[in-house]
Amino acid sequence: MPFISTKNIKLYYESAGHGEAVLYISGTGGDLRKSPSVFDNDLKNNFHLISYDQRGLGQSEIPDGPYTMKDYADDAFNFLIKLGFERVNIIGVSFGGMVAQHLAINYPDVVKKLVLMCTSPGGKKYHSFPLHELEEIEDDLEYGRKFVSISDLRITDDYIKNNNEVYELLIDQIKNYLRSPESKRNQGKELQLDARKDHDVLNLLKNIKSPTFIAGGLYDGIAPQSNIDILDELIPNSSKKFYKGGHTFFLEDQQAWKDIIEFIKN
Repeated sequence: MPFISTKNIKLYYESAGHGEAVLYISGTGGDLRKSPSVFDNDLKNNFHLISYDQRGLGQSEIPDGPYTMKDYADDAFNFLIKLGFERVNIIGVSFGGMVAQHLAINYPDVVKKLVLMCTSPGGKKYHSFPLHELEEIEDDLEYGRKFVSISDLRITDDYIKNNNEVYELLIDQIKNYLRSPESKRNQGKELQLDARKDHDVLNLLKNIKSPTFIAGGLYDGIAPQSNIDILDELIPNSSKKFYKGGHTFFLEDQQAWKDIIEFIKN
């Protein structure tokens, strides 16, 4: 699949499907080589689905840091313009939802409809869990256990005892997805997490003009329900819905993708 060079960076991207364009912006450590991928769900059967590896991640370039949230939003905007899109639907997941907020605030004309999933507006009160703190954990198994425990609040000692095989599978998925064997890619993720620390658009959400659908997980400890609630309260033309699951509720509750497809189409 292709690379595209904007004025600032060379980005790797993939696309599939036909129809109305949808740009999917991935979360922390997103890498299109890894599974599950956004191309595994039903979006590509309904839209022209496009996604890219953000700066420092996957197969995209790794510019010298530090990075800012503006850098990530500028990358998304320049990427779309380079591809020839003037106005598209945006889906942002977790960190990608933060990027999508900056994109919708700073480049409102390019965002047709906005979907924010398991994300937060930032600031002192409504920030997502500080994932950069987990980077201090060197042991992959310990890292996986800690991440799983905060990403889904249902995972208690009793849950682990009764669902040990599922629990171990979750840990393996987390380790494989968030920790790369390529040291430079881990460096790119760390730069991403550093930029995330300064994410705060709480007082700017009123400037988002696009129709917005906000989706959250009932048991998400990374982007808790209060963060979803405040996004819905402060974005003028928005609606919200919670789904069964934690931070990755969209892998568990397939109704989420059905609702998102319906929102974009209607």
